[in-house]
Amino acid sequence: MKRPGELEMSKITQMFFEQWNPLSEQHRQMLMDHIKVEVFKREEAIQRTGERPEFMAFLMQGKVKIIKEGVGEHYQIVRIVKPGESFGYRAYFTNDLYKATAVALETTFIVFVPITVVVKLMYEDSNIGMLMIRQLAAALGTADNRIVCLTQKHIRGRLADTLLMLYDRYGVEADGCTLGIYLSRKDLASLSNMTTSNCIRTLSEFAKSDYVVVNGRRIRLLDIAELRRISAEE
Repeated sequence: MKRPGELEMSKITQMFFEQWNPLSEQHRQMLMDHIKVEVFKREEAIQRTGERPEFMAFLMQGKVKIIKEGVGEHYQIVRIVKPGESFGYRAYFTNDLYKATAVALETTFIVFVPITVVVKLMYEDSNIGMLMIRQLAAALGTADNRIVCLTQKHIRGRLADTLLMLYDRYGVEADGCTLGIYLSRKDLASLSNMTTSNCIRTLSEFAKSDYVVVNGRRIRLLDIAELRRISAEE
């Protein structure tokens, strides 16, 4: 973890406040007095299971995976965070410790705000309260959909669903088909609730059928319609 440079700090701070509009000048200054911006390297932990929640984290640039540790070295990715989203606050509102670990997937810029400051804003500005409610509701809806996918679909359907989820959340690069996120096979398997070997085999099957093209961690989606069919029917 490191501090950003002055230019980076200015840009990230500007992006952060754009998400909080409209804010009174008093509340804007309250946030300015308490926020801190930090940079995390790839695979660096941002928050850890068992820690007490003190800050709400806002992802401004980069990508973050939220994982729950299992037996041995196994883990389950329960959520992938994209820029503009926040995390690390649910445990505070349930008076609990963190139940998951947040890890940077690439160089990542995070804005941290003390949760006590966020709660004060929620009491004083109903717009902030509604913003928090919408975020929690959206996260709950996404979690419900993923539970259905990971528990009821077969392997092909789960992998197709994961690829489409990544497509919907991160889009594609300039070529119009390469996913805007690069994941290891282990992470892709964890997102799809399958073993790494099953993930590699199924991804190879998709490639042989010309649904995707795989080049290392870069995945090009060639037939989104067929992936949607597999996700819906398998």
